[in-house]
Amino acid sequence: MTIAVGQSLPDAMVHIKRDGKVVETSLAEWGQDKTVILIAVPGAFTPTCSEKHLPGYITHADALKAKGIDAIGCLSVNDIYVMAAWGKQSGADGRVDMIADANGLAAHALGIDVVSTPVLGSQRAARLALVAKSRIVTHIYKEEPAVYEVSSAEYVLERL
Repeated sequence: MTIAVGQSLPDAMVHIKRDGKVVETSLAEWGQDKTVILIAVPGAFTPTCSEKHLPGYITHADALKAKGIDAIGCLSVNDIYVMAAWGKQSGADGRVDMIADANGLAAHALGIDVVSTPVLGSQRAARLALVAKSRIVTHIYKEEPAVYEVSSAEYVLERL
């Protein structure tokens, strides 16, 4: 079951690269004492994720922060080195935390793990955006399969 409004971000362990070092943390710890937006994408360097989803949050990071967002994270079932390279290539550094969920444990804990198309391989995360304040989910914008609308930065920004 997908995480719901009022529930806490899970303690699922993920990796983030900070100051050139790989840091292990949990989604709950990442969202502690902050208002955050977490987006989940099916895969790093994939077309919609690279051309629309992540770039929207990079472009609108300042506007989102002006609305009270302290941090933006992008979660994908990819390893930390792929996520770090994607973040660097896309210009996310300092604007969006690239969160690696290499084994899909966070996607599973969020209830958004899906078996993807043969092109992407096995388990992936469904596309979504959520807002959490001090780890408690306040808004969820989950996409239907193969759709990109309600999880966009523009859509979320209009609703903050």
